[in-house]
Amino acid sequence: MPTYEYRCEACEYTFEELQPITAEPLRDCPKCHQPRLRRLFGTGAGLIFKGSGFYITDYRSESYKAAAKKELEQAGCGSDNCKCKNESD
Repeated sequence: MPTYEYRCEACEYTFEELQPITAEPLRDCPKCHQPRLRRLFGTGAGLIFKGSGFYITDYRSESYKAAAKKELEQAGCGSDNCKCKNESD
């Protein structure tokens, strides 16, 4: 969720609020309670990525993955014929 910065045009109070991207902008100032808040432009800091990781291999196309698997199989990797395995013996 991004962090948005707000400023009240009535009392000039400035604060940050963590909100979903789909949320409507706040309208009422938490300090003076006037409906004069404006969302300021910002960089969107506070965005959190969750998951197993964000690596280039997480987003490869299926055709790329299939070609890479075929290449490994042709090299004998993953079997008793694996060159990598036999070199360490």
